[in-house]
Amino acid sequence: MDSERLNVLDIDRILEMHRVPAIILDKAYRIHAVNSHYRAVYGDRVALGRSRCYEISHDYTRPCDQEGEHCPVTDCINSGQSQRLLHVHLSSEGREHVDVEVFPIFDDDGEVAYMLEILTPIQISSAMPSPVGLVGVSSSFMETMNLINRVAGKGAAVLLTGESGTGKEVAARAIHDGSQRYNKPFVPVECSGLTETLFESELFGYERGAFTGALARKSGLVEVAHGGTLFLDEIGDVPLTLQVKLLRLLETKTFRRVGGVTSHHSDFRLICATNRTLEEMIEQGTFRTDLYYRIGAFPIQMPPLRERQDDLELLISSMLTRCDSNDTITVSPAAMQLLKQYDYPGNIRELLNILERAVIMMDQTTILPEHLPTVVTGAHQHDASKRIEFTLDEILTLEEVEQAYLQHVLRHHTLDRESLATQLGVSIRTLYRKLPKPS
Repeated sequence: MDSERLNVLDIDRILEMHRVPAIILDKAYRIHAVNSHYRAVYGDRVALGRSRCYEISHDYTRPCDQEGEHCPVTDCINSGQSQRLLHVHLSSEGREHVDVEVFPIFDDDGEVAYMLEILTPIQISSAMPSPVGLVGVSSSFMETMNLINRVAGKGAAVLLTGESGTGKEVAARAIHDGSQRYNKPFVPVECSGLTETLFESELFGYERGAFTGALARKSGLVEVAHGGTLFLDEIGDVPLTLQVKLLRLLETKTFRRVGGVTSHHSDFRLICATNRTLEEMIEQGTFRTDLYYRIGAFPIQMPPLRERQDDLELLISSMLTRCDSNDTITVSPAAMQLLKQYDYPGNIRELLNILERAVIMMDQTTILPEHLPTVVTGAHQHDASKRIEFTLDEILTLEEVEQAYLQHVLRHHTLDRESLATQLGVSIRTLYRKLPKPS
């Protein structure tokens, strides 16, 4: 299929059918046709037949897979099948998350000759500083966002797992906002500490006179969530005796108010979250297997902050915009270096607390090292004391030498992970695999 054959098709009309940016490109990544939405988002710098997709979308000089990323175009060429992946693109407004779909166009011999690429901007997350919502560009964050984006528009139950403070409720709200239920209620339920009486009255509501103090009928949170999303936070803390009642609710979507005899129906999308390992709880007999399979149709692991180093500056900028201040707050290079070296066992929630404290402690508009808590400033000294020393007379394994060098580089250089990988001559994925694991 040559260019003349391609031009016989009414390509422009086909591309304009899509209400998001769409292009036709060949196996050499050259762009041959675009729609008006593409030009509106990526500007008029596209030279048809010469510009390559990675030059426009990423400002790269070579394909994405050679820059340490997965490339859906390359995968489509190699497999002959459609591909879909979440990427960070450079638009006229800055960096943005884009859902990239690539479809093969075959020639008469059944070989991939051209590809249709459809680029859908994602609104539930940001690749630039934002005062609300999910923010990030790191590989671990993008892998998680790819799952969130795929499941948001579906009706499947989602189970968010991960350490405390990793942003599970923010992720749950992003899933709700990206669903067809976005204009209906998002109802969070904190499961920790709920007694059986509170569990039923909070979730199911109660009738007037059901118990002392029940002076009027009250709707439960399940009823409030009708048409929207019910988010059960820390579901691993629900006592075994209450799990049976919860299972019945999820299986039948029906409930009775406390003190009532009439069954009521509620149509809701279920999202659960926990920082506990439910599989271990099942083995210990503290969590029901049938309930686990009911809530865990689509599990998503939220990455800890220590695995999102490339997001740290972006997260800090976002959080500082949320501070109650009329001034633009900045972070000094020395303070930023200390913040980058800390492991954040409390994850994003701890980072927010650290920044709020620093803003209170500072007198001007710049956060300095002395404004940070000792748990952060002391971490650098502790890390230096663990430095690996060796001489040429010693015999070390190559792995020990590699780890020692990586620790030295991380202590003395402030490059972001992508730049560091380039300097070391490895892909970003290889670098993450070789980085010293937090103790």
